[in-house]
Amino acid sequence: MKFLIFLGSVRTSTPPRPARLGERVAQSCLNILSNIYPEHSFEVIDPLDYAQGPIFKPHFAYAKSKVPQDLDALADKIQQADGYVMVSPEYNHSMSPALANLLNHFGSSLFSFKPSAIVTYSAGQWGGMRAAVGMRTFLGELGCLPVSAMIHVPKAQEVLDESGAILKDSEASDWQDYFARTFHQLIWWAEASTKQRHRSDPFQKSAAFQAAPAERNAPH
Repeated sequence: MKFLIFLGSVRTSTPPRPARLGERVAQSCLNILSNIYPEHSFEVIDPLDYAQGPIFKPHFAYAKSKVPQDLDALADKIQQADGYVMVSPEYNHSMSPALANLLNHFGSSLFSFKPSAIVTYSAGQWGGMRAAVGMRTFLGELGCLPVSAMIHVPKAQEVLDESGAILKDSEASDWQDYFARTFHQLIWWAEASTKQRHRSDPFQKSAAFQAAPAERNAPH
């Protein structure tokens, strides 16, 4: 199976230090997932690698011949993926605007009927847990329902180095077990949903919204 790890940060400046703390968290997710589940593929999606333009215009709002190449390539990756890991800092008790902005470029049909895992972090003591509460609703609307277990990393700069490795050997096993609990749920649900999607096309009875509100089948 294929999984995407979305890094929810575009900030490259300081303060606060270190810049791009989320890179460490995303890389740690990649390291642990690849180590536990070598039979599957995992890729970090960094929003800085995708030109989104100065004015918000989602992928589905373009004529097919005019879709920016970056957005088209990412849309294909999202559609082909079997599950997602969403890595976010906390801004005013909410998820990262950078992550919301990137995900909002794509229709929910690309994410639907697949699981996701929530991973939050902070430079302070709370680990982004308040952002995680709102992320459940957001991801539910995207159609990639989050698994029940979540990962929160407080003072992430003291837990992980720049490569995503755990800084204190004495705590490595505990952190790996903590991450693994959530990732086990993600893989379990991804296996189940992938098998079911192959058995029965979910969009036959729940068609994707493409052009008009009438496609929602709401009563008049």
